[in-house]
Amino acid sequence: MRTSTALLLPLALCAHLLASSPAHAQAAKYELDPDHITIAFLVDHIGYAKVLGLFRSARGSYRFDEATATLSDVRIEVETASVFSNQRKRDEHLKGPDFLNSGEFPRMVFTASSAKRTSERNFEISGQLELLGKSQPLTLQATWNKSAESPMGGPLRKPYTMGVSARGSFKRSAYGMNYAVSNGWVGDEVPLIIEFEAVRQ
Repeated sequence: MRTSTALLLPLALCAHLLASSPAHAQAAKYELDPDHITIAFLVDHIGYAKVLGLFRSARGSYRFDEATATLSDVRIEVETASVFSNQRKRDEHLKGPDFLNSGEFPRMVFTASSAKRTSERNFEISGQLELLGKSQPLTLQATWNKSAESPMGGPLRKPYTMGVSARGSFKRSAYGMNYAVSNGWVGDEVPLIIEFEAVRQ
């Protein structure tokens, strides 16, 4: 009986240590702060200049382990009807069937399939962008700007916040959005500008 107890004690201790070790820790979940997110785009207009637009409504979440810099479960949803380019008539056109067709496809969704750390603060995130009912590959170059308790939460609550900048681009014709591509009036390549703060849950 003593021998059995002597064996059980170190085994129990080992199990406790393994369960509490960082290697077994679960990555924290982060949710994008809707008040601090910018998803914008640039599109060439007849070669004169680029039009800057953005989406005013988006949400998303992901998991991130700071110790290992492991990123997973990335999902960002954008409300296509929230498009804004600072010109009412153009915005209505962008929401229509020539472009985003928001009535039939109210959301544009990015989901990541892999994330590779390229330097201390930089990541290459590969995934799929779903738009107009089609999914095409999209790669984002992302920078982890900062993680810290936010001073914006007030004296009683200081949420742990992560800030990220990301860039990417896609061809809208890959989704069947061909309006004014052939005559060069509206650019096919769409560079993306993504800036957000995310709160650890």
